[in-house]
Amino acid sequence: MSRWHTWHRPLVLFAASMAVMTAVSGVGLLVDDRVLAGAPIWAKPFKFAVSFVVYALSLAWMLTLTDRGRRVGRWAGTVVAAASLGEMVIITGQVIRGKRSHFNVATPFDAALFQVMGVTVVVLWAGTLVIAVLLLRARIADRASALAVRAGVLLALAGAGIGFLMTVPTPEQRAAGLDGTADVVGAHAVGVPDGGPSMPFTGWSTTGGDLRVPHFVGMHALQILPLLLLAPVALAPRLPRLRDAGVRLRLTRVAVGAYAGLVALVLWQALRGQPLVHPDGVTLGCAALLVAGTALGGYAALRPAPGRGRRGRISGLRPIRTGTGSE
Repeated sequence: MSRWHTWHRPLVLFAASMAVMTAVSGVGLLVDDRVLAGAPIWAKPFKFAVSFVVYALSLAWMLTLTDRGRRVGRWAGTVVAAASLGEMVIITGQVIRGKRSHFNVATPFDAALFQVMGVTVVVLWAGTLVIAVLLLRARIADRASALAVRAGVLLALAGAGIGFLMTVPTPEQRAAGLDGTADVVGAHAVGVPDGGPSMPFTGWSTTGGDLRVPHFVGMHALQILPLLLLAPVALAPRLPRLRDAGVRLRLTRVAVGAYAGLVALVLWQALRGQPLVHPDGVTLGCAALLVAGTALGGYAALRPAPGRGRRGRISGLRPIRTGTGSE
C-alpha cells in the first residue's frame, strides 16, 4: 500500500472538502425540517458527499498503481475532482433555494442547471474511463490484486452509466412535455412516481423499482472488490491454502463474477418495476442461483490444482505492487 502523501492531491483535497460537506449536511438534516420529493432536503447532499469521499479516495489511491501515462492519469484525476465539485455545488445551491437539482426543468434557470449537471456527470465518467484504461495497462505484480482493482473500476463505470437511464422521461412526462406542462424530466423510480414510500436513509422506493440500487451497487465495486481481497490476505497466516497466489486469483475471479451478477440482478429487478425489499419468486430464484454458484466457485477455487498436491507454489502476501516513484 502506497503512502497517502503520494496519492493524487486534487482528489484527496476534494475528498476532504466532501468530508466537511458531510458534516454540514448532517447539521442541515438536524436543524432544517424542509422536505423535498418525499425526503429531507439535506439528504441528497449528505449521501452524495459520503459517496464522493470514498470514490475520490479510491481513485486517488488507484492512480498510484499506474506506471504508464502518469501525466495523463494526473490530468484525468483532476478532471474527475473538478467535475464532481461542480456537481456538488449545484446540488447544494439547489438545496439552499429549496429546489430539486436532478430532473428539474420547471424554469429555464433550473433546466440550465440540470443540463450543466449532465455535462459534469459525462466528464466525470470520461475521466474515470481514462483512469480505468491506465489501470488496465499498469503492471501490477499480484494478479489477484490487479483483477480486483481493474474489475472494480470497470464495474464502477458500468454503475455510473446506469445513471443515464434515470434521465429518460417516463410516459407521463412525455405526455406532459407535449403540452408544455412538464416540470420534471427523468426519474429514479420505475413504475411509480418519485417521492413515494421509501427505505430509511437510502430513500430507495419500497413500492416500485429504483435505478439508484444498481447505480449504487455498481459504483461502489470500486471499493468493495479490492477490500474483499484483504480477507484471504489476512487469513493466509492461519490458512496455508490462501498463501498460494493461484488460489487468491481464483477466489478473486469468483468474487468479481458474483459481484457482476449482483449488479445485473438488481438492475433487472429495478427495470421490472420491483422494489429491492419485495422481490418476487423469479428474483429470489435467480438470487439463490447466484449464491449457489458463488459458493461452488469458492469451493472449487480452494481445491488444490491437479498435480500440485501439498507442494503448491507459495507467493508473497503483498496484495498490490504500487508504481515506483512519487505521484
